[in-house]
Amino acid sequence: MDKALLSGSTAMLLLKLLEEQDMYGYQMIETLAQRSDHTFDLKAGTLYPLLHTLEERGDIEAYLEGQGGTRPRRYYRLTPVGRGRLQEKEQEWRQYVTAVERVLKGGECLA
Repeated sequence: MDKALLSGSTAMLLLKLLEEQDMYGYQMIETLAQRSDHTFDLKAGTLYPLLHTLEERGDIEAYLEGQGGTRPRRYYRLTPVGRGRLQEKEQEWRQYVTAVERVLKGGECLA
């Protein structure tokens, strides 16, 4: 699949995962790959800069959590700002998909 098609939706997908539960980076990578039949196989070098951008915008926040003497993991959670942005991005995505479908189907309106 063309990487340009995927790049614009990655932030929305990460926000969606974090809407469901707090996650650490590798967990997000694995969950996206699994749910998308490996269409979204993110590398750490792609994921972490995106997470930092989302954090700087206030969409997510990070915290450390460790269990039983293990090294703490950096978890991410969705903020109220991020929840609002996710709703906006989902609406934009639906409009985009509808418009593409209309063009591909010769202008037919989808119900």
